[in-house]
Amino acid sequence: MTASALIIGAGDATGGAIARRFAREGFTAVATRRDAASVQPLIDEIRAAGGEAHGFGCDARDEDQTIALFDRIEQEIAPLEVVVFNIGANVRFTIAETTSRVYRKVWEMAAFAGFLAGREAARRMTPRGRGSIFFTGATASVRGSSGFSAFAGAKFALRALAQSMARELGPKGIHVAHLIIDGAIDTEFIASNFPHRYALKAEDGILNPDHIADVYWMLHTQPRDAWTHELDLRPWMEKF
Repeated sequence: MTASALIIGAGDATGGAIARRFAREGFTAVATRRDAASVQPLIDEIRAAGGEAHGFGCDARDEDQTIALFDRIEQEIAPLEVVVFNIGANVRFTIAETTSRVYRKVWEMAAFAGFLAGREAARRMTPRGRGSIFFTGATASVRGSSGFSAFAGAKFALRALAQSMARELGPKGIHVAHLIIDGAIDTEFIASNFPHRYALKAEDGILNPDHIADVYWMLHTQPRDAWTHELDLRPWMEKF
């Protein structure tokens, strides 16, 4: 039986690229979004390329749904060797315009859901003494910019979760890493809403999702005597 790689938040860019990368390496890719129909094109693409893949709808903020997802993968698909938490939840409001509903929702999506995924991954992987748990961070994980109080608060929390888990689970054979994606990614959203930024693609000025996915694979294949916990990815021309 092959091992499975779960990507929570397998969108059209980074998450989808990670799923494809691990499927090419022989993993059964399990991709989730809130709506199962939205992930089906990715599943079809992976299968057409000769890979194994399954897609599910799951509200990652819901504890019961998350537990059921992990149980189903373990019981019906293949043991989980890799779990990638890739939910974004990026919003921008002034502090005066940030409602309690917005702040709570962003925290639930980008922090609380990460805790649920990380906990369930740890519960399955620890008895086996191996596995990788990766959290996708952002510029906001380390720098709270103007207008991003909700997003930065949630991403800071996710980073702290990753640090705590790494210290606890590393000695048990579980590789926990946090990746800071610092820059615009080649997506339709960037192309439509920030055309001047997207024009930098010709100069390698925005992040290629496939190249991001390569780094996730590299982290998973690192020997345990040289594990990386945190790294940042940004285009060569990005200011920081």
